Amino acid sequence: MNYCALFTICWLFLGCQSDTTNEKNPIPEGKVVLFTNVHVISMEDESPLMNQSVIILDDIIYQISKDTPTVPEGAEVIDGNGKYLVPGLAEMHAHIPTPEQGEDLIEETLFLYLAGGVTTIRGMLGHPRHLELRKQVEDGTVLGPRIYTSGPSLNGNTVPDIETATKMVREQKAAGYDFLKLHPGIKLEVFDAMVRTAKEVGMPYAGHVSREVGVRHAINSDYASIDHIDGYVEGLVPTEKAVDPQENGFFGINFTDLVDESLLPELINSSVDHGVWIVPTQCLAERWAGPVPTEELMADPEMSYMSQSTLDNWSQSKTNMMSNSAYDPEKAQRWIDLRRRIIKEMYHNGVGVLLGSDAPQVFNVPGFALQHEIEMYVGAGLTPYQALETGTVNPAIYFDQQHRTGMIKEGYQADLIMVDGNPLDDISNLDRREGVMIRGKWLSREYLDQRLAEIAGNHAN
Repeated sequence: MNYCALFTICWLFLGCQSDTTNEKNPIPEGKVVLFTNVHVISMEDESPLMNQSVIILDDIIYQISKDTPTVPEGAEVIDGNGKYLVPGLAEMHAHIPTPEQGEDLIEETLFLYLAGGVTTIRGMLGHPRHLELRKQVEDGTVLGPRIYTSGPSLNGNTVPDIETATKMVREQKAAGYDFLKLHPGIKLEVFDAMVRTAKEVGMPYAGHVSREVGVRHAINSDYASIDHIDGYVEGLVPTEKAVDPQENGFFGINFTDLVDESLLPELINSSVDHGVWIVPTQCLAERWAGPVPTEELMADPEMSYMSQSTLDNWSQSKTNMMSNSAYDPEKAQRWIDLRRRIIKEMYHNGVGVLLGSDAPQVFNVPGFALQHEIEMYVGAGLTPYQALETGTVNPAIYFDQQHRTGMIKEGYQADLIMVDGNPLDDISNLDRREGVMIRGKWLSREYLDQRLAEIAGNHAN
């Protein structure tokens, strides 16, 4: 054989192999978005992938590479200009308005979550409308974050007896709600019947711990998540103190100086053993009951997106809290510090911590409150990466969606935030959003600002 011809054939063969190895097959048909020159915080580890190109195909992350790929004509190209892509956040203690409050308010609230970088919410006070809304958001007919929703509240008034509790659990399961939301006031025997029925039908339950139930019994009953930490604060009070549970005050603040923190490892170990997650809602505690002046909170820019009547109610609630003769600002700060220590110890000892703010609540604006929450976790002693885990990787694990969301990886959902600055260096950079992507739809900074201005205009005096 002619050796020159043989060399040419081998060279062509190897060249074809190299092309196949290093390049993706042609992009399938669909809507294509290309991010260029972005640094990717994948959440697989703490090292950003620098200067990447990211292709989104419809609502899926199709390719991440160092190369600048060729995309079909008509693709949307977004120059990252050295900014950072982060997975969209999950707000794990959210509230959605009801139809009685107005469809416009529902739409505004969902958008505020998105504008704050929230691409998934766990609605903690459900309504039949929210079931329809969940589907509309998923199919794209309504713009909003992905929704997981509880049913209507189970509390001392709605489930006064075993028969009612059992019936309500079965009804909510049949209706298609994702989980049960527990509020205070449930009697112990009613709670136990509710738990038996929920386990029988496969319905998770989450929320508050009723005083008669207590945090230890709640943990042993396999809560999906315990929210607000107050149950743990109360659980740290030694039994010999013989306190009246009814005198715990707001989120257990009255028991601050009675706790024995040496009891915390037992509660933590039990929570880990039973797979109980915790949703701190720390910013609700600090912004409502903390010593920060009302005027300072009212000056936050995001307050312009709330109605004047809402702001008046929030201001009055905080004023009433701080003007009470029993209120002690120094004790309130000790209580805040205690809660932060609990968060830190829980995270570092294996309790799953989930990012949640309880918005909209007193001075917690949907979406924007989550930035306060995550900064407080860093203030409690978590690293920025660990704090980000609570709103990305951890919710994905909680929902058993860790193979398709919570990270930036090929094949994962295209729910993303682009921010100006590395949040792993400074978590406040997470608040410098340049845009949000939800299900592959890009919401630019210009679009976000335009819509936010409209919402602010709706509530201007």
